[in-house]
Amino acid sequence: MKEQLIKLLLKEPGAFVSGEKLSEELGCSRTAIWKHIDALRQDGYRLESAPRKGYRLIEVPDMMKAHDIKIHLATKYIGHKIHYFDAVPTTQKEAMKYIQNGATEGELVVTSNQTNGKGRLGRVWNFAQAKAIAMSLILKPDISPMKVPQLTLLTAVAVVRALRKQTNLDVSIKWPNDLLINGKKIVGILTEMQAEPDLVHSVVIGIGINVNQEQDDFAEELRDKASSLFIESGQTYKRAELIAEVLNEFEGLYDLYLESGFSVIKTLWESYAISLGSHIYARTAKETIYGLATGINDDGVLLLEDQEGQIHSIYSADIEMASQIEK
Repeated sequence: MKEQLIKLLLKEPGAFVSGEKLSEELGCSRTAIWKHIDALRQDGYRLESAPRKGYRLIEVPDMMKAHDIKIHLATKYIGHKIHYFDAVPTTQKEAMKYIQNGATEGELVVTSNQTNGKGRLGRVWNFAQAKAIAMSLILKPDISPMKVPQLTLLTAVAVVRALRKQTNLDVSIKWPNDLLINGKKIVGILTEMQAEPDLVHSVVIGIGINVNQEQDDFAEELRDKASSLFIESGQTYKRAELIAEVLNEFEGLYDLYLESGFSVIKTLWESYAISLGSHIYARTAKETIYGLATGINDDGVLLLEDQEGQIHSIYSADIEMASQIEK
């Protein structure tokens, strides 16, 4: 009901909408409308009321509850069920719990404050300022377990497209799962699956986005590596709008992927990748390989040509851009 009420008020921004009209549109009493208006005020929405005029929406808060996100959502199924937490150790683990209890495809777990989050290779991804986004999307794709890494690349494309559309910032991808602006990390993506050798039961894609943090919000050792949309643009952003745009972009790409395969996603990913065509260092668990990043294969594996012309398939590594070609 809150979601529908906000949508009606947003249709006429800055204008009053009568209680009678809201009551007729929503099929409830004017007393019920007043109660929902009061509940929205408690959620931080600024609403003005006037006798014989009705209600008008003055300001939308930077909140990420289900109704905050759904008013901007244009999907058929992704994000139609949202689980919001004020604080949670990690959205990935919460999503796993929902899967065990029968969660359906497209359910989303979101928090403002993540206290025990993790990134790739077990790295920490925490924040507690209510200025960032941590969310985990539940999927149940009918694909081989070997193809699940492709979903990480698909997600990167969806987030890049959403952020570019919402911010006009030049967001790029660093293989395999980091999104950068001006060489600093803005977004991290973590994909985990529950599968048998030949069957995927579910996939959980975790997405962390630095949105409105200021420089002092980052630990000193991270300030030359991480940034936020606010730092890069000088503007603050409504996180619910960003989440909805990510989900809107994701659903279209995901449906295309399930119908037509990875080739179109691969082309899009390469168009946003900052490392392709550049000399890089790939630091794997066993060695560091220097060479030219020539592309990715159909499984999303990075292809690196060393100085002897040998092509290396990089499945997992830390990537660093080389400042100059080594002789």
